[in-house]
Amino acid sequence: MKNTTNKVSWVVFAVLAVTIGVYPLVYFVVDRKFGLLASKSEALLSNTFWNIGFYGHILFGGLALLIGWLQFSEKIRRSHPKRHRLVGKIYIISVFISGICALYIGGYATGGMIASLGFISLGIIWLFTTGMAYNAARKKDFSLHKGFMIYSYAACFAAVTLRIWLPILNLVFDDFIVAYRIVAWLCWVPNIIFAYFWVRKKGLILG
Repeated sequence: MKNTTNKVSWVVFAVLAVTIGVYPLVYFVVDRKFGLLASKSEALLSNTFWNIGFYGHILFGGLALLIGWLQFSEKIRRSHPKRHRLVGKIYIISVFISGICALYIGGYATGGMIASLGFISLGIIWLFTTGMAYNAARKKDFSLHKGFMIYSYAACFAAVTLRIWLPILNLVFDDFIVAYRIVAWLCWVPNIIFAYFWVRKKGLILG
């Protein structure tokens, strides 16, 4: 029963990661006033730097989400170590591009200062944990590497949890701005708390 539950959880986890990972492509085939862009002003939507930041964030963030879950497969790590390292490098590069872009566009988040602080904090944590995971791998401290990668992908998975929580919060409060201010924190704080307990359960030592 436990193995079946684990397999179902893994499949759901993978499907969510892949689905939201390819989701940014929708922005290239529909009207610009779609999804989160519907809450942005025309002035912001015409800002070149903001557009570079936005598309850099969603495309590379989507790629990180799309491939990052593969790194948690013991089978792939053991059977295809070169593939694991290649995917890891692509993930790290994607995170740093997306994360830096996130710090910039976070200042323009819908909902003002509260939402901006939430998303910028997420970006900082995502960049920090990914950088620590990379440094640990270079030093061949794989316990440290695995621990920080769990934290990194927990931050990355905020793209999924945001899209789960936002419609619920919008329904509860019937106010998109209020819902967005809350989701700016709710999309990632519980993920990091979950990661903390997962790291402890696996006995991975950080530091």
